[in-house]
Amino acid sequence: MEIERKWMVAGWPEGLPLEEEFFMRQGYISVRPTVRIREEALTGGKTQWILCFKSGGGLAREEIERPIDQTLFEELAAKIIGKPLIPKLRRSYRLADGCVLEVNHVDEGQPGEFWYAEIEYPTIAAAENWAPGALGLGEYLADEVTGQPGQSMGEYWERTRG
Repeated sequence: MEIERKWMVAGWPEGLPLEEEFFMRQGYISVRPTVRIREEALTGGKTQWILCFKSGGGLAREEIERPIDQTLFEELAAKIIGKPLIPKLRRSYRLADGCVLEVNHVDEGQPGEFWYAEIEYPTIAAAENWAPGALGLGEYLADEVTGQPGQSMGEYWERTRG
């Protein structure tokens, strides 16, 4: 089960220590249900290739992720998807309460480029009770879009590549 909230943001947060950074490429075999591949290259580290299945929407949804090898990733990207993958730069920041804020810059340099932030939680109650203002992030995380139609990466894929 994946439990997360999502916000549209304008750029990287200020004053938070960077924990890690990944360059990613992802594409969709299916949007409903979600079947996605993603390459995750850790800055200064290793690269992983992931096959992901998701169902449901909103605050909590089922998610299954499995590692795949680079060859399968490239074959799926070229032969099944056949469209340009979405590039993303993700930076993670550990917050004072232990949560991890993940901020993503999507399709940099393209007309539709945008930024969003997410936080995953251990329980639905923790997600519902978490308040960005308590950590001084109220202004940065003012535009919450959790569960709003048209705000998922799958829907962005459909608008831009589908």
